[in-house]
Amino acid sequence: MTSATVEEYLEAIYKLSERGPVRPTPIAEAVGVSGPTVTATLRRLQDKGLVSRVGGAVLLTEEGRSLALDIIRRHRLAERFLVDVLGMPWEEAHEDACLLEHALSPRVLGRLEQYLENPTVCPHGHPIPTEEGEVAEVSGTSLSDFGPGSRAQILQVSEDDEAMLAYLGSMGMFPGTVVSVTEVAPFRGPLLIEVDDSTYALGRDIAEKILAKSAGKR
Repeated sequence: MTSATVEEYLEAIYKLSERGPVRPTPIAEAVGVSGPTVTATLRRLQDKGLVSRVGGAVLLTEEGRSLALDIIRRHRLAERFLVDVLGMPWEEAHEDACLLEHALSPRVLGRLEQYLENPTVCPHGHPIPTEEGEVAEVSGTSLSDFGPGSRAQILQVSEDDEAMLAYLGSMGMFPGTVVSVTEVAPFRGPLLIEVDDSTYALGRDIAEKILAKSAGKR
């Protein structure tokens, strides 16, 4: 049984690796610790055969990746339970799922998945790894890349910013929602979007954290 600290590091490394090579500094920021603490913990993970170092990059070994996907699976199923069953707002589910994920045994996890009718994505649209460690690929582009007159269906939203999620939720911008881009301000200005019959100005920095696919023209 791995410790909660080890699981937290492996989860952070896996998520960071989806964006490119992983360095110690972003890991420290993700888990909220100092640089020296990260260095010491990464050394322990190397000794356990869970990570390797190539140059300055941190790589998950096969065993490390398997454990990372297991904890991500537990986390995302916990989020589904908190939102779908307990009715928790989606912006609050991430933090509490971080606590629950370490306590779910394989037996409870299997029962929970059945109870939830085998969901494939978390409330924020991120794929839930299968028990075998398979992860569905989500193909889309940043909402900030859509031009005026286009329609986009939201696929997933970054889950780490509680305030942003609350803001998007207040506009009804959840995975599956179709929005229309009516105007894009120059020089990295905001996007004007329509959700149902309402129009909102969406900052470019927020739009970049939303993955979407084309839903045709208006």
